[in-house]
Amino acid sequence: MEPRHRHVTGQLCVAPQLPRLREVALANLADPNYDLRVEPLKSRPRLIIELPAGEIGAADPLAPAVSTTRGWRRARLTPTLSESYRTVAVEGTWWRKALAFAGPGYLIAVGYMDPGNWATDLAGGARFGYTLLSVILVSNLLAVLLQALAAKLGIATGRDLAQACRDQYSRRVGLALWVIAEVAIAACDLAEVIGSAIALNLLFHIPIAIGVVITALDVLVVLYLQHRGFRRLEVVVITLIATIALAFLFELVLAHPDVGAVALGFIPTSSILTNSAMLYIAISILGATVMPHNLYLHSSIVQTRRYEETATGKREAVRYAVLDSTVALTLALFINAAILIVAAATFHLSGHEGVAEIQDAYKLLTPLLGVGGASLVFALALLASGQNSTLTGTLAGQIVMEGFLSIRLRPWLRRLITRAIAIVPAAIVAVLYGESGTAKLLILSQVILSLQLSFAVFPLVQFTSDPTKMGEFVNGRWLRYLSWAAAVFILVVNVWLVVMFVHPSA
Repeated sequence: MEPRHRHVTGQLCVAPQLPRLREVALANLADPNYDLRVEPLKSRPRLIIELPAGEIGAADPLAPAVSTTRGWRRARLTPTLSESYRTVAVEGTWWRKALAFAGPGYLIAVGYMDPGNWATDLAGGARFGYTLLSVILVSNLLAVLLQALAAKLGIATGRDLAQACRDQYSRRVGLALWVIAEVAIAACDLAEVIGSAIALNLLFHIPIAIGVVITALDVLVVLYLQHRGFRRLEVVVITLIATIALAFLFELVLAHPDVGAVALGFIPTSSILTNSAMLYIAISILGATVMPHNLYLHSSIVQTRRYEETATGKREAVRYAVLDSTVALTLALFINAAILIVAAATFHLSGHEGVAEIQDAYKLLTPLLGVGGASLVFALALLASGQNSTLTGTLAGQIVMEGFLSIRLRPWLRRLITRAIAIVPAAIVAVLYGESGTAKLLILSQVILSLQLSFAVFPLVQFTSDPTKMGEFVNGRWLRYLSWAAAVFILVVNVWLVVMFVHPSA
């Protein structure tokens, strides 16, 4: 529900359910002459905002809400993830500030190295060698650009992408975008849950269906970690990312890839567009790399930093946030490329081009590489990847539901609902298909993500290119052209995929 507002003489009373009422309101009020205080009201706090005489009235810009922002229809008072909003201090020298901002980018990078990426990279490397490395590179560059826009939107406007869409579009369009975002999260969860369940099966011989149930309990981990502080959640995620990176560095050394062939793989070729099988894998890599829910997530979690609410403070925050996400996504590029390179060097060159199932890769790694423990390291990295991704997927589900529907529930109930929306379809699919055909399901889930990507990218580019919404933080001319070009490129590639499958001879 929207926060309720009522006007009395000289006051504006607001009753939102927030733990930091004063700070949230101050973040939205530009006039320092406003006086705020908190008073109890029937066991719930209310925020009293003292206004200068004569500023209360039906036609007053403060009438619809506490504050208004030029270019937006509604003022934003209640942020998503309100329990973590502005909880991480940003102060000290430049490197201390950079460290304070380090974190959100790694939560985003998790989505770029989840089990869906593993499936697409393994299939691409085993079947087509190093050719699709260029797709990973282009997808990563697109991710760096789009995540930077998402961070800027959140910092400059104080709104996440879901809130911005709800404000901009009609109710029907907003609901449609919400459904699309939920389907994308469900598709992502399908990959993450199945990947984690496969890892548990490989390591401990736990049936896939039971592994899905165990994986679903990650919501409890999120609740516990956020209760202890958002920084703790980030530390856990970064630790798991480091585990994945070290595991694939180990696998990469064992694989002994041809450096020259690897370098040539980063150069795009026309065969990617003309070969329908290769295009399908390429699109799945795009969907596995540039994930729509990550754009919603990033625009919200950058607001966990307590930067100065001034033009200078926001500019500094954007700079550090972009640095954080760029470094994290560069690490994700290394891991994605390493998975494909290991698959190409180990499976493609040895004639095992049909390897697509993660289970098959697990069984073949040790005998093909000739080193004991290679398969075990692979499975441990897969488990870390799956659990990491489900943690951030849970947060994304909360942000999407709160932002689009403005539903305010208790944290445990809110996460239980958003987790159920995403996990139930994944559980049903896992139970129906079991261990057979998991690779096809994983790759299909990433194609679904890619097909839905435009529904998040176009609004993001539209908002960040609108000077009435962004003010001085609006995209410059070159960035605006580049952003729209990226959005159109993603749309065209997805349309081309559909055309190729409807008319294979096209």
